[in-house]
Amino acid sequence: MIDGFYTVAASTSARISRKKSRFLAFLAPVSSAADIDREQERLRRAYHDATHRPFAYRLLDDKGEIISRADDDGEPAGSAGVPILRRIEGSELINVMIAVVRYFGGTKLGIGGLARAYSDAAAAAISEARIVERQIESRVSVRFPPELTSAVMGTLHRYGANLEGIEYDRQARAAITIMRSRAEGFIAALRDATGGRAEVKEEG
Repeated sequence: MIDGFYTVAASTSARISRKKSRFLAFLAPVSSAADIDREQERLRRAYHDATHRPFAYRLLDDKGEIISRADDDGEPAGSAGVPILRRIEGSELINVMIAVVRYFGGTKLGIGGLARAYSDAAAAAISEARIVERQIESRVSVRFPPELTSAVMGTLHRYGANLEGIEYDRQARAAITIMRSRAEGFIAALRDATGGRAEVKEEG
């Protein structure tokens, strides 16, 4: 389980040429399969006359696992999608997709030449991007008797959690965020510190 990752702030593009073939690389931040589908459809419509549109992506799923995929889109196996994916992995980026649109220039590049061209196009798009770090936090809600405020706050500070808000009535209600990897231990510590009197719920 990871607490953060690097991604890109916005979409970028770049263009390179190899023996009159043109390679147009498009990098986009994505956070779901639906985002990926929309980006692919946009490129299909905008570049419907292209020879190939291979792509690759790395995506963090709801369980905190990294999903990756590479597609050659008709190019020789391993000559397009995989080199793009290797560039994404080499830059340690997550929640990004890179598609490279190719217009054939009349001269075959060979598998090695294709792999270098797609890799270089992906690298050019990444070089244009502003890379940012995203933190992954869990949200925790806690209900507890007000007289246990000191115990709750002490646990909160011990685990480096953030208090987003607190309301007092017959029961105190606190909204807390904490690094995902610390959430399980934090919840157990809260229950222990309050003698099981706190109602704790992890909301995601």
